[in-house]
Amino acid sequence: MAKPGTLERLGGLRRLRKPRRLPNPRFTGLGAGLFAAATMLCVAFLDRLLLDGAPLVYGALFLPVSAVTALWVRTADLVTAPISVPIAFAVGSFPIAGGSGGFGGHTMALVTALAVHAGWLYGGTLIAGLIASVRKVRQMGRRQRARDAATLRAGSKVRPARTTPPNGATAYRAVRRG
Repeated sequence: MAKPGTLERLGGLRRLRKPRRLPNPRFTGLGAGLFAAATMLCVAFLDRLLLDGAPLVYGALFLPVSAVTALWVRTADLVTAPISVPIAFAVGSFPIAGGSGGFGGHTMALVTALAVHAGWLYGGTLIAGLIASVRKVRQMGRRQRARDAATLRAGSKVRPARTTPPNGATAYRAVRRG
């Protein structure tokens, strides 16, 4: 079998095989939160097992998990991405926080770990928020273009027009024909 992106010979015909694409799953808001929490919990357990709970590794791996969570959440649930990733960070921090002396000792160790590593937490939340915001703005633009195209196809008396105010911003308004 030929590698993706190479020419194949099929019954005298040549065709170019398309390379395989990466998976493009779409999680609901709850699914994205569960994905992030489960991933960070697995990362924390592996970090504790292999590296004795190194917070640098945990924090550095939190950033791509935040980005992937924001990329894989459904468009309708984009607001949940920046909310669920800090919760996932806290869930995953429990195994690497350490602590001893019962429930109180573990709780204090978790709160301390969250306070000490707040930079990673803020960074991952910022990444998820930026990705979700960009995706939402792009979706709003696609929706506006589709609405404008549908209005033009329908041939109605109202057509979309772009106006440019003195400050350079672009605004849409309806202009009456006739």
